[in-house]
Amino acid sequence: MKLHNTYSNSLEEFKPINENKVTMYVCGPTVYDYPHLGHARCYITWDMLYRYLKFSGYDVKYCRNITDVDDKILKKAREEKTTAEVISKRYYEIFDEAMKKLNILKPDVEPFATKTLGEMTAIIKDLIKNDYAYEVNGDVYFRVKKFKDYGKLSKQPIDDLVAGARVEASDIKEDVLDFALWKKDEEFGYPSPWGKGRPGWHIECSAMSRKHLGKTIDIHAGGADLIFPHHENEIAQSECANGCKFVNYWLHNGFVTINKEKMSKSLKNFVTIQDMLANYDANTIRLFILTNHYRMPVEFSSEALDGAKSGWKRIQTAVNSVLKFAGKNNLTDITNSEEIKLFKEAMDNDLNTSKALAVIFDCSAKANKAVADNNLEEAKKYASLLLKLTDTMGFNIEKEKIDENELQKRLSSIINEMDFLSEDDKKLRGYELINKIIEYRNKARAEKNWIIADKVRNILDSISIVLKDSKDGTSWEEK
Repeated sequence: MKLHNTYSNSLEEFKPINENKVTMYVCGPTVYDYPHLGHARCYITWDMLYRYLKFSGYDVKYCRNITDVDDKILKKAREEKTTAEVISKRYYEIFDEAMKKLNILKPDVEPFATKTLGEMTAIIKDLIKNDYAYEVNGDVYFRVKKFKDYGKLSKQPIDDLVAGARVEASDIKEDVLDFALWKKDEEFGYPSPWGKGRPGWHIECSAMSRKHLGKTIDIHAGGADLIFPHHENEIAQSECANGCKFVNYWLHNGFVTINKEKMSKSLKNFVTIQDMLANYDANTIRLFILTNHYRMPVEFSSEALDGAKSGWKRIQTAVNSVLKFAGKNNLTDITNSEEIKLFKEAMDNDLNTSKALAVIFDCSAKANKAVADNNLEEAKKYASLLLKLTDTMGFNIEKEKIDENELQKRLSSIINEMDFLSEDDKKLRGYELINKIIEYRNKARAEKNWIIADKVRNILDSISIVLKDSKDGTSWEEK
């Protein structure tokens, strides 16, 4: 597999530190507002990489942090006359729900900044001890010019760097480029060797990455807007504190743009994930994003999303058709198929998702032909391929729902066995009726009435309707 390393600005053969084990860190959200399509682009992209690494046989440990202490969070807390904890908890839950709805896998580790303060303090103390950092009246700053490789990730020679919008100028700093490791804050701060304060943004990721993945990691990924100063500063403080290389492969995804401008909260031109999901399903949004190469900008438009919607419908229709013909449990081994080889060739070439998707669309067309030709062996092959490849790309194949009339017909055959239903309940039809039955079963389970709960499951099973219980509730599907 070859990946484009931002640090070397070239394609490099991917070789993990420990054979088939991969450590991967992605900068997570600062939880103070609703997540938008730019966040969706970032986390869908790295979810796709996470899935593909596992598909390729790697044992992956994926860490994505949560920044729950930050100036923006405190500003919102003041505006709403509440605490930073209330704000960060609220927006973390909104973010987490959005990720679930987009079918983005939970990372293996999801550390919160406020739970990693001890590790941050330890790194800062080491940097001060080795003269890479200094304290001034409760603030601690990193000496940028003492790190000779500063600017190499963002390709900015240190002599060309000047104080800009993201580089805070201050009279108390030794140099205008020095950045904050710890900020004095008597009102909202946490105890530290330098008095009450809170961490600078950059030190958080260095501490959480080192704690959960080690001093040197395989992959660090995030949006291109983080290259400077965030990732540049992470490299400086991590390598000076740890005395070794921080990251072997730096990967960055491009922006989502509207009218050629980057989508961002500061420009007030963003579309929330919540708004997107009100108009498009998660598979359409993922297809819209993955049709484009991850390093290139994606221009947001309703036309592009409508095109993705049509594209996904083609895939979903083919899957439904071929599974109905071949049978849901009648699949075949496709490990050495030509389509798998083509898919791997595309993905191994710096995650060329547009070519990988072309393989999936080709499989969809061939699946439809196999059904039309009444060719069971071909149908089994393409059903297996579509299920495997769409799952690897992170799509959520939905099973075709039972027709309302067909469902009512099945339920009518067992309605008299449901003696716990009222006469009004029995007048309900199809989906409403099955939801009412599940509601009674959930009530029985809550009351630990396992006899009723099991009775409902067994009766529904007799008409080929399977119940699935999870922490998010009970769902059902056809056998």
